[in-house]
Amino acid sequence: MDNKVLRKLFLGFIQIHVLHHAKEEAIYGAWMLEELHEHGYDISAGTLYPILHNMEKDELLEKEDVKVGGKIRKYYRITSKGDAVLQEARAKAYELFKEIK
Repeated sequence: MDNKVLRKLFLGFIQIHVLHHAKEEAIYGAWMLEELHEHGYDISAGTLYPILHNMEKDELLEKEDVKVGGKIRKYYRITSKGDAVLQEARAKAYELFKEIK
């Protein structure tokens, strides 16, 4: 199996997953890593954090720095643009699921 190809394919799934959870509540990187691992994604912090930063740069997420236990934790929430992208991704994913099930 070509892990490089799967990794590229799963990147989109990971981003949808991030948007979904950032809509429900503010998320932070370490929590998101655990969540993704629970769903079988083999992803490292070195991969996730650039994804979060790029999603923020693309205005899909907004970041808030919060002091937690003497350290700054970056919390991410979905933006209105991110929500629109999530809704479109859900519709496309549903159509795909109906076709490939």
